[in-house]
Amino acid sequence: MTTTATTTTVTAGAPAPSAARSTRRLLVAGALAGPVFAASAVLQIVTRDGFDITRHPISQLATGSLGWIQITTFVLAGLGGLSLAIGIGRTARDGFGRRALPICVGVFGIGLIAAGVFPMDAEKGFPVGTPDRPVAEMSWHGVAHSVSAAVAFTALAVAAVVVTVRCVRRRSVVPAVLSGAAALVLLLPMSPERMSIQIAVNGLVGFTWTTAFALSLRRTRSELP
Repeated sequence: MTTTATTTTVTAGAPAPSAARSTRRLLVAGALAGPVFAASAVLQIVTRDGFDITRHPISQLATGSLGWIQITTFVLAGLGGLSLAIGIGRTARDGFGRRALPICVGVFGIGLIAAGVFPMDAEKGFPVGTPDRPVAEMSWHGVAHSVSAAVAFTALAVAAVVVTVRCVRRRSVVPAVLSGAAALVLLLPMSPERMSIQIAVNGLVGFTWTTAFALSLRRTRSELP
């Protein structure tokens, strides 16, 4: 009788296998968001006529007859971000920023979805046939896109700062340095002359960080640092 009760108590306290598998899938989805976004963006950059990464931000791929590809890419990456947020919420049990971290990553995911739903304006000669100059006045969806993207990557930067602090407290030097560097890059002010390049770099850094973080969590399947 005593043995049975003890066994029942231990079993009840252990994570359910189905829940553990679900969490791992969520983290995999979060890890895939970055590679999917990068692969789609690079393929479009090299195949779509008139696109110049030195002049046109990646978001401008969402304009024109093939814009649906980048719109879909934004939405899929955003869903991956939301999956990662849920996975973090299930993994982070205590410590600094345990509530803020999944919220920030969730905001990142929602911001990406909104950035896809609200595309930016065509300008500077792209898509082909568009006047080769900046748009005279941004449309409402262009404004919504800019705000959504800015909020998304700011939230991701805050998440990276939180992870940096958590790693410092556990004396995990390399993760702390890498997360801190990612946050610094994401928080740098935009340069009007090099904005499209800086946006591409921010995307590369941000998605590299989310992929590495998601894979780290899946590998350890334990509490966040």
